[in-house]
Amino acid sequence: VLYKLMFTLESITRLGRGLVITIGLPLILIMMACGSGSSEELAAPATEPASKLKGTIEIDGSSTVYPISEAVAEEFNKVFPKVRVNVGVSGTGGGFKRFTVGETDISDASRLMKNPEETSKAEENGVTYDELRLGTDGLSIMVNPDNNFVDCLTVEELKAIWNPESTITNWNQVQSGFPDQKIRLYGPDSDSGTFDYFTEKINGEAQASRADYTASADD
Repeated sequence: VLYKLMFTLESITRLGRGLVITIGLPLILIMMACGSGSSEELAAPATEPASKLKGTIEIDGSSTVYPISEAVAEEFNKVFPKVRVNVGVSGTGGGFKRFTVGETDISDASRLMKNPEETSKAEENGVTYDELRLGTDGLSIMVNPDNNFVDCLTVEELKAIWNPESTITNWNQVQSGFPDQKIRLYGPDSDSGTFDYFTEKINGEAQASRADYTASADD
């Protein structure tokens, strides 16, 4: 039986330089009691000395949760030095792809695993799980420091910019008082849970976004 745990959180979203709206942003840590073949080695009796416990724990997923997993792994190894903890950072979606086929023991994420393709894949492979709240994260929408005219953007203005059918290319198309200057868009790639959350809350559907922006896995 594969076992998973999760955490969700509250978030404040900043649009431009103004505080516009408070939203809930899920940050999830998914854990399994057993999954990869090496996990069986970790099922040692509680009375077994920590120095004798050995095996491998595979962790992958969100870049947001990555620093936390790295820190926890470091402390864990002080108690269980013979256990190898591998922490990857392939994004929330990438982590779920590995998790749902039993390749990882812990899947870090910044959203719930509710995509039908993900949940059906987990069921197909016998991966059962729990989800636990880990903490609170902030989702910020930023403008370049050299931009001296955007003090605040509304959710509707963000939707006008980022929705899949958007034809906005210049700032004056967002607000009439903005200059006729080109907008250059940057954001997380489609494997990111932050991308899923942003598109769902702003555009009404996860993954629904215009494609002509510079995507980064480091969000």
